[in-house]
Amino acid sequence: MQQLANKRILLGISGGIAAYKSAELVRILTKAGAEVRVVMTQGALEFITPLTLQALSGNPVHHTLLDEEAEAGMGHIELARWADVILIAPATADLIARLAAGMGDELLTTLVLASKAPVFLAPAMNQQMWAAPTTQANLQTLADLKGDDFGLFGPDAGVQACGDVGPGRMLEPVDIAALLAKRFQAGVLTGKKVVITAGPTREALDPVRYISNHSSGKMGYALAQAALDAGAQVTLISGPVRIAAPDRVTLVNTVSAQDMLEASMACMGECDLFIASAAVADYRPADVAKHKIKKAGDDIQITLTKNPDIVATVANHEQRPTTVIGFAAETNDVDGYARGKLASKRLDMIVANDVSRSDIGFNSDDNAVTLYSRDGHQDFERMSKSLLATKLIQAFAERLSNTQLLQTEPDNGQ
Repeated sequence: MQQLANKRILLGISGGIAAYKSAELVRILTKAGAEVRVVMTQGALEFITPLTLQALSGNPVHHTLLDEEAEAGMGHIELARWADVILIAPATADLIARLAAGMGDELLTTLVLASKAPVFLAPAMNQQMWAAPTTQANLQTLADLKGDDFGLFGPDAGVQACGDVGPGRMLEPVDIAALLAKRFQAGVLTGKKVVITAGPTREALDPVRYISNHSSGKMGYALAQAALDAGAQVTLISGPVRIAAPDRVTLVNTVSAQDMLEASMACMGECDLFIASAAVADYRPADVAKHKIKKAGDDIQITLTKNPDIVATVANHEQRPTTVIGFAAETNDVDGYARGKLASKRLDMIVANDVSRSDIGFNSDDNAVTLYSRDGHQDFERMSKSLLATKLIQAFAERLSNTQLLQTEPDNGQ
């Protein structure tokens, strides 16, 4: 069920006895890496409490169409836009009928009307209600209206709560989750944990001044989005930037190189792929003044001390991620410096670019880079950073997959 990682699932619960199974369904979906928000009908509130579902999902549970608190926050329209998919489990005969009629008389039916997301139903009802021509006609209406964006998971057959035997039971939560996962295409990083550093660092001189560089963070943030799109769980460790982080990443804000190092070390042991795209200051002031340094004379001397090399520290750590990628922003001899860093820092790959060019690199929306590995190099001509990020992530994922495959191959004693 790795395909569910990073997916936004709106789980609708209608008023049937099978609603008690929805708690387990929430647990399975969130464990698979999905973000789940629950919407309950008034009937569902009679079978299971919102508090239970809130605790399992980690998000507020919605059940009122005109909720002042919800309208002031996400609101029902924003909730409809938020969802990648709407899953209704259990879906009662009554709810199915109201959906087929295009009704929006309460929150869940309104969300279905307002959302472009695919809708999947896990029916749960008495076997005679399931077999009723009107129920089957309502399901056919929904299928005709939504086409490929509609599907049924179940129902199962067996002994029902009322004592009848036949089709109508809701599928078990694990089966529903598995069927939902099959609706999503697995990405090249599905199920993988990726840590990306991005942006500049700032090294304080005094309370108002610092040493930094021109990095905008655009490349690192584009890589974070591309990794998310590829199915990864992404932690973005960012220096100070003026751009918004992609949705669904775990954002860790840092300032100095030491801050970024500590945040990176905290991710070791849970990281498959580490991408060090941040422009880390090589040096910092040896002493930080407690008060603003006053102007006195024509010259000032500042003693600098070397900062930790974050990517080298990660690459040589005992809990080293499977694949470690470095970045090299150079102004001359790009090839020589990149190859040297690849070897000296024990990196798997390094991305190098010439930041002396005004049309690419720092603050630009475009970039042109060369990707080096021990096996050779690959040139990427000038393109948007978002497109470049997608191509780089593809290359990183292939390297990660090959490395993990080699690590799992049996040793035949040769």
